[in-house]
Amino acid sequence: MAKTSVKARAEKKPKFSSREVRRCWKCSRKRGYLRYFGICRVCFRELASKGELPGVKKSSW
Repeated sequence: MAKTSVKARAEKKPKFSSREVRRCWKCSRKRGYLRYFGICRVCFRELASKGELPGVKKSSW
């Protein structure tokens, strides 16, 4: 979990658009972020395995 100050800094509008930091809405992790879902890879795995993400299912072959 990220500190509150780090979360607040990420929510603030940056001076330049390239400085925007995308964070997971669930745990505020910035690395491994999946834009389509708006969450990080760790939270994606948790939610997908529980079946809470519509249209996503575990594959096996």
